[in-house]
Amino acid sequence: MEYKNKHVLAPMVRVGTLPFRLLAAQYGADITYGEEIIDHKMIKCDRHINEYLGTTDFVERGTQNVVFRTCPEERNRVVFQMGTSNAVRALTAAQLVSKDVAAIDINMGCPKSFSISGGMGAALLSKPELIHDIITTLKRNLDNTITCKIRLLKSSEVTVELARRIEKAGVSALAVHGRRVPDRPRDPAKWDEIADVVAALSIPVIANGDVFEYEDFERIKGATGATCVMVARGALWNASIFSPSKSSWEDVKREYVRQCILWDNDVKSTKHTLKEMIAHYSSLELPEGKAVIKSANTENVALDESDQQLRIHSPPL
Repeated sequence: MEYKNKHVLAPMVRVGTLPFRLLAAQYGADITYGEEIIDHKMIKCDRHINEYLGTTDFVERGTQNVVFRTCPEERNRVVFQMGTSNAVRALTAAQLVSKDVAAIDINMGCPKSFSISGGMGAALLSKPELIHDIITTLKRNLDNTITCKIRLLKSSEVTVELARRIEKAGVSALAVHGRRVPDRPRDPAKWDEIADVVAALSIPVIANGDVFEYEDFERIKGATGATCVMVARGALWNASIFSPSKSSWEDVKREYVRQCILWDNDVKSTKHTLKEMIAHYSSLELPEGKAVIKSANTENVALDESDQQLRIHSPPL
């Protein structure tokens, strides 16, 4: 993995599954993160080759639940992001997927209560010794690129201090979300504080926060000095943000549905992503939104070419 002038799809829960990662790459994303997978969940999985789809599936034992799905096409750019609070457990989970992904990333920025209560995500920001243990354990035992994604701490000085400790532990790159844990998405990302981290480190920094148009990639790079840029909501709403020639969201939505059917994506993931797109550009109260909400499976969500709206198509009797 090289981290120079790269456009990166951020990890997004229920969004960053195989169809969406491939969609983003199709439009120009250089590196694509999967959704965060908790180590407890991953170590309950077995690796299966899905001959029908041509994928590698990690399936929870005793169930048919596919926890993580990937394919050879994305092998050199996909990042497996993990939620963890234990070095040994992190290694066990990472070893399962290490041959199928380009990099392993440790989530150190998720502010959600389920992550923090389990000592994961943003809870790690106050545990530099544990961070060091997790990173060094992975580095000693894996050939994969190891990275981390953090949020800003209470001050720029404290963030820089932690970033230096993470760099010293041996990561290849550090992604920095330009918001603090209490910040909400509506709060402006603090690009100046990302710049402070960039100036303090010798490893590549991936800048994340408030990238909504293709032109924003250069804007945030200029403001922060970061070598790479990561985008979340901007890509969720329209994955063609990675292309200088942005496509209409309707075209992107149509291609996303096609990819979901092609790769047998989980219907909950498909519906969640579509609802986010529709809510941003249109309304879930319109027929299209209601159709997505009511759909029972991915095949029920199909495109009516006549009016470019998603409709429910009842299965044949």
